[in-house]
Amino acid sequence: MRIGWIIVITAFVSALFSVGLYRLIEQPKEVVIRETAAAKYTSYTDELLSGTVQRTFLSSAPTNFTAGAKKATPGVVNIKSSQGGDYFWESLNASSGSGVIISPNGYIVTNNHVIEEAKSFKVTLSDKREFDAKLIGTDPSTDLALLKINSNKLAHLVFGNSDSLNIGEWVLAVGNPFNLESTVTAGIVSAKGRNINILNDRYSIESFIQTDAAVNPGNSGGALVNTNGELVGINTAIITRSGKYEGYSFAIPSNLVRKIIRDLRDFGVVQRGILGVNIDPVTVNVAERLNLKNVEGVLITEIHSASGAADAGLMEDDVITGINGVPIKSIPELQEQIALYRPGNALEVQFYRANIKQRATVVLKNRGNTTELVNARKGKILEDLGFELRNLTRSEEDRLVVKGAYVKSIYKNSVIEDTNMELGFIITNVNEEKIETVDDLITSLQVSRGIITLGGVYDGYDGEYFYEFRK
Repeated sequence: MRIGWIIVITAFVSALFSVGLYRLIEQPKEVVIRETAAAKYTSYTDELLSGTVQRTFLSSAPTNFTAGAKKATPGVVNIKSSQGGDYFWESLNASSGSGVIISPNGYIVTNNHVIEEAKSFKVTLSDKREFDAKLIGTDPSTDLALLKINSNKLAHLVFGNSDSLNIGEWVLAVGNPFNLESTVTAGIVSAKGRNINILNDRYSIESFIQTDAAVNPGNSGGALVNTNGELVGINTAIITRSGKYEGYSFAIPSNLVRKIIRDLRDFGVVQRGILGVNIDPVTVNVAERLNLKNVEGVLITEIHSASGAADAGLMEDDVITGINGVPIKSIPELQEQIALYRPGNALEVQFYRANIKQRATVVLKNRGNTTELVNARKGKILEDLGFELRNLTRSEEDRLVVKGAYVKSIYKNSVIEDTNMELGFIITNVNEEKIETVDDLITSLQVSRGIITLGGVYDGYDGEYFYEFRK
């Protein structure tokens, strides 16, 4: 009996010892329960902060980049541009960049600076096939260009909605530099609506998507895609002191790219809709002067006569805060939204006037103050000569008792500037042939050769003035 108790006690102590030893050795297990549920929000009070802090545990996009990279890389190409000449000269003046196939029949979008001043273009696909490309059109104001190769059933990228990009969202930068087939880097959207003052065109539009995805020389013109492989931008520039990537890269938003490329494809020139205002950013001082709640929006400082803004009744000191429901907080954002539309399009403009929110419908016009679309031939002849014109308003015609084309801008170092013509000149005849509108003037210029004489008047000055140039 005594021995039995000893055995029982020994077994009990051994069991306790074993359990204790197991708990010392074995780490606690974590049980994870996965289930479909609506987003939950957690609130807590921080002793260092007053009030309640809201936290949301949501991911903006998946962090698996393989699907997006697989979709995007076949549609990104290498572009080699050259200025022609013999082999030695061509090799010295060749440049290389990337491009994006945007249609199965061979349309390719790239940066204007990749193909600028070049005469021939060689495109290498991701599968090593090579094609000669034709230049369809360029737009220096957005640094975009459109090429075309003769092929069908090509792998191409699908446009995504760049307006839906969120700060902090993952994106991929895909390029094809120096015929390395493809390079893919990942980063997040750092900012939107960035203006870095790199485009020298007088009508430049800079509303870049800023990312920290690595973009190095040769990747210009490549694709910025979301994790689904949709095109959300064209990689264009970096900010650097060393000449290499330092964490700041910039892409043209895909919504703007789509509009510009369609114009170049359909017309050979961009159909630029003009609001008809001079603008400034809203500063702290402006916000205080106009009693605005937020320091954001775009301040109208001047209304151009006979413009869409004037027709709609917009006024100086109006503060634009939205276009067709899209919030406008800065000048680049306004420029980007206006650039999405053509002359003749009607936009709803949201704005504050005397601290009261209002709306107005503005019909955009072209640079000649009409709603007509222009073709490449018409737009190019005025651009080549170096001036911009508009038709006279009805009140100007009545007051001056003339009809003609009003000179509203003269380009530096241009043919027209060399004639010493001044702004405000009203052209009434070409080689003594009477003209009444900008279209009349263009038609006359297209058929005229040799010495061309432009005659007209200045508001407030007596007599007729004449300016000559050779075409």
